[in-house]
Amino acid sequence: MASKPEFVEYIADQLSDAGSITYRKMFGEYGLYCDGKIFALICEDELFIKVTDAGKRLSSDLPQKAPYQGAKPYFLIEDTDSREWLTEFVVETVKELPEPKKKKGKKS
Repeated sequence: MASKPEFVEYIADQLSDAGSITYRKMFGEYGLYCDGKIFALICEDELFIKVTDAGKRLSSDLPQKAPYQGAKPYFLIEDTDSREWLTEFVVETVKELPEPKKKKGKKS
């Protein structure tokens, strides 16, 4: 069962204070980006955020689950209604993620 676009839009709106939130359809589900960094997936209308040390410090009790078969575990965010907490969690998570790699293109 694929995620509903309405759920993806709701999550993007909830996270709008964290930075520039965008999303892209990937393999029938969605990848979420904050300021160009992929930090989360939405699969079957569930929000999965990458595991970082900051995330562990902020919420050590969050369940971890693979968003799809063969994936590494992500934090499963079951309470998506707490906008303030979710924003802080994403901001701190994204700080620890590497900058996106520059795409190779034509030299000018």
